[in-house]
Amino acid sequence: MALPEEVLKSQRVPRVGPYSQATRVGSLIFTAGQPGVDPATRQAAGSTFEAQARQALVNLGALLEDAGSGLRRVVKVTCFVTNPSDFPKLNELFAEFFPESPPARSTPVVALPMGLLFSIEAIAVAE
Repeated sequence: MALPEEVLKSQRVPRVGPYSQATRVGSLIFTAGQPGVDPATRQAAGSTFEAQARQALVNLGALLEDAGSGLRRVVKVTCFVTNPSDFPKLNELFAEFFPESPPARSTPVVALPMGLLFSIEAIAVAE
């Protein structure tokens, strides 16, 4: 039996490839990886990990809001980093963006396209 699925998208968040930005299955929203891309320029939001990670978290929040959820409803994230030395900065940003009950997190070290240093995907509960 197939689960009912709804493809979700946000005009506020750039999409850098041919994929669904998010899908909703039941009360769960699954997002694609949200890179630190500036919506206005469609380019990396700066050359530093912090600038790109901050923009990625802002993009994730906008996508989730447009999908009927929000950062406070995130239960699991996978963060993709290119350099393990950026973990302390990532922890600082998590404390800022998820001040209470941060989601479960996995953080593999990977290579990312377009000179990107960070990307994040999430599972959230719909409002």
